[in-house]
Amino acid sequence: MPQPSWTPDSLAARLPFLRRRSLLTAAVRAFFTARGYTEVETPYAVPVPGEEVHLGTFRTERVSPTGERQALFLNTSPEFAMKRLLVAGAGPIFQFARVWRNGEGSDLHAPEFTMLEWYRPGADMASLIAETQALLQAVLPPVVTCRGITTAITGPECLTMADAFTRHVGADLLATADDAASLAASAGVRLRDGETWEDLFFRLLLDRIEPRIGQSRPTFLTHWPAAQAALARRDPADPRVAERFELFVCGMELANAFVELTDADEQRARFEVDRARRTELYGDPGWPLDEDFLAALAHGMPPSAGIALGFDRLAMIASGASRIDQVLWLPG
Repeated sequence: MPQPSWTPDSLAARLPFLRRRSLLTAAVRAFFTARGYTEVETPYAVPVPGEEVHLGTFRTERVSPTGERQALFLNTSPEFAMKRLLVAGAGPIFQFARVWRNGEGSDLHAPEFTMLEWYRPGADMASLIAETQALLQAVLPPVVTCRGITTAITGPECLTMADAFTRHVGADLLATADDAASLAASAGVRLRDGETWEDLFFRLLLDRIEPRIGQSRPTFLTHWPAAQAALARRDPADPRVAERFELFVCGMELANAFVELTDADEQRARFEVDRARRTELYGDPGWPLDEDFLAALAHGMPPSAGIALGFDRLAMIASGASRIDQVLWLPG
């Protein structure tokens, strides 16, 4: 039976990883401060936790001094709050944000974890990739080993999603967009009962692409299909894809980034699609559409790019830990 995390022996086993985490935190702060960023803190309990379809939430309640009650949720990301600050003129900004995602737990997932997010007005995808790579080189040694995979931090790979599907799946991703049967035929797989194009896209991504990228060097997986744009804008040069990338290091997904969508009407339409899908799969989400965030976008958010990086996973890479609980001071 595992020892409680508060026992001296349990902490002693984690302490080398935790001390490296503390050094990493200081190095990250120094990196962003030197680049003119301001560190911010935004609320954790919020009326709208996010609109990502598949993320589970933690619900709480605020009671006013007069007894009025308001449903609140622990945020799944500080993204909406930080973009409000961009509208207000606070950028460039960064945050070590505590976030919560219910139902998660594994060697790489915890229901409560730390997200490093930063946003820079005027940045594009190329400059955000360059800055993310500069961060890795500033806070990690030139070669890292984590979970049995050794990665040289210098010399990253940039790979479009379409090229990744061509190389590792043998499928023409963009030519089969929204046509699950065509994508299955192109990939040489059987379409499962009830499987949508999105379902198959992620099955192929998880089974055939992610195990082959971010191994010997970091991989920036860029230009996602427009259907997976989330809060990213479409690429003006090719509206079939969105200006989104994910970063993989030591075989792990480490970060997710967007050139931000600033059009309030398009964002509202995307939210409505996501909410309908979430309701179909899981029932009513229990929170209203974030009209305050949409009003902020309508007021005018500057062209910006932003990124959410799993800080606990970065600490694993920096320290050589094999499980996320090894880099948490008091894992649950």
